[in-house]
Amino acid sequence: MARKARPNPGTIAWADLTVPQATKVRNFYAAVTGWKPAPVSMGSYNDYNMTDPETGKPAAGICHARGSNADLPPQWLIYIVVVDLNASLTECEARGGVVVAGPKSMGGQARYAVIRDPAGAMAALYEPA
Repeated sequence: MARKARPNPGTIAWADLTVPQATKVRNFYAAVTGWKPAPVSMGSYNDYNMTDPETGKPAAGICHARGSNADLPPQWLIYIVVVDLNASLTECEARGGVVVAGPKSMGGQARYAVIRDPAGAMAALYEPA
């Protein structure tokens, strides 16, 4: 089996939106953009991969503000690839940023954390497995 290539550090690997009414917002973006929702089981509920209608390839995520996502902001959040999450979080805080959530595990050994930069903008830092 071919091993999946690691995303390049500094690139945006993903974007998602975490909101209290994910199903309603999922339907909004499906109608507005043409994305097709694909459920992602979270146990007792589903979050959604929003897929390209022509290729079926995931384009973004829409998530419920529950469980490990309960403390994420209700805004589109980009996930920026980093080589060493711990080192990046140390630099974030040293340079006036704030770690808002995490670090948290994502799909095994991958990890992420949500930060707020000195200007107040939020992003997630993502260390692939």
